[in-house]
Amino acid sequence: VQLQASGGGRVQAGGSLRLACEISGRPPRSILFMAWFRQTPGKEREFVSSIGWATGNIFYENSVKGRFTMSRDTAKNTMYLEMNSLNPEDTAVYYCAIRWTGRSSYERWGQGTLVTVSS
Repeated sequence: VQLQASGGGRVQAGGSLRLACEISGRPPRSILFMAWFRQTPGKEREFVSSIGWATGNIFYENSVKGRFTMSRDTAKNTMYLEMNSLNPEDTAVYYCAIRWTGRSSYERWGQGTLVTVSS
């Protein structure tokens, strides 16, 4: 199974981007959660949002609530992150990840897509 993240780019503060993460290959087990994380140089990777793959229940990190919207299309094995009202603090490499059913952590990661927000 591979995750392909796309949609990153450079925008000005206040702008929007839509990230996508497509799953390719046959999953070895069912997906419990998918999530977005982000990382800037010198900092640890931080959680952004997650979605229950079967339930559609979504959880957001506080700083992105009201600005970011996560969704998924199970038929396309793809999840999305609509990012609005971007600010320079959102600049990071964004990673998508899978947590399999029966596992306690995110184990499969995409390659990341860079989001740069200029002031």
